Amino acid sequence: MLFQRNRDFNGPVKDPTGTERRAAEALKAFLGSIPQFALGQLTVTGEPGESDRGVDIVAETEFAGRPVRLMIEVKGNGQPRIAHQAAYQLKRYLDQTGQDGVPMFMAPYLSEQAQAACRDEGIAYLDFQGNARLVFDTIYIERKVEGKPEPERRSLRTLFKPKSARILRVLLNEPQRAWRVTELAEEAKVSLGLVSTIGSALRDRDWADQTEQGLRLVDPSGLLDEWARNYEQPKGEEVRLYTHLHGKALSERLRDLATEEGRAALASFSAADWYAPFVRQSTSYFYADEKGLGALRTILNLSSPAKGANIVVRIPDEDGVLDDARLVAPGVIATSPVQTYLDLMAGGERGAEGAEHLKNKLLRWPA
Repeated sequence: MLFQRNRDFNGPVKDPTGTERRAAEALKAFLGSIPQFALGQLTVTGEPGESDRGVDIVAETEFAGRPVRLMIEVKGNGQPRIAHQAAYQLKRYLDQTGQDGVPMFMAPYLSEQAQAACRDEGIAYLDFQGNARLVFDTIYIERKVEGKPEPERRSLRTLFKPKSARILRVLLNEPQRAWRVTELAEEAKVSLGLVSTIGSALRDRDWADQTEQGLRLVDPSGLLDEWARNYEQPKGEEVRLYTHLHGKALSERLRDLATEEGRAALASFSAADWYAPFVRQSTSYFYADEKGLGALRTILNLSSPAKGANIVVRIPDEDGVLDDARLVAPGVIATSPVQTYLDLMAGGERGAEGAEHLKNKLLRWPA
């Protein structure tokens, strides 16, 4: 492979041996793995101190003897928002210069959302993991690589941590509403700084947009799906107990919880029974604080059996799951549809089936 450089890689230029060098090597490896593709001259464009013109690498290639020029914009961040920006830069550059070429976006990692953004924009893409799509004339090449790099996994874990999840619950429970930063922070009981950080992360991934009225979700389904893939049940103590009450008698007794101190809410399969019945379970599930657990012990006459427990109560260390619990019948409290969906998705095959049924009934939002 021949590098033609119009800037000195040994000088103090932007990222001379980093992202663009890795992009060039990733491109070489990708094209080298495809029969009939050959990489000829590769030119890294730009001068030190220049603003981004829209193209970082021009690759002269051949496919089955036919010349193909790739016009590549390289970014260190591959979030969907950046993919849209790169597409705009590439198209503007090609339009202004009158050059022919296949516009391509490259970054260290492109999520499924970022790949979809590139497809929507009609540009090719390649990341350093090997995810790629290159379409021109009658040629169609697409490759998907399983897994995420560790920085992306860390970023998602941060987004779905308990404190951050308070913000996500508020947004998903009213997905059509635009929120001012102060309003969202107050409703979610978090700091203004955390709201700004999470808002930025949601915008980067094209899950939210900042309007004149405030932050608003634009893809609540995409956000919920990614949360479900990364969901971890709230940490805390789990208590397994027994009650002789069943069915209607149990439901009727639960109405007395409203008169007791503390907070308790039906969860998982038991909450879904009130929203969208699908999976029959002999066990009842709850989230509760310490006082709520005490109230459940009294109202349901709970005991601690050696085996055969039919009541499972989790006392979460972080009580955000209880903040958006709602009244589903007179005196009966259940976790929100969003929280119920997440817990069902973590409940095995039958739970996933129940989650999909719940989603179809209550969590379908217009695109």
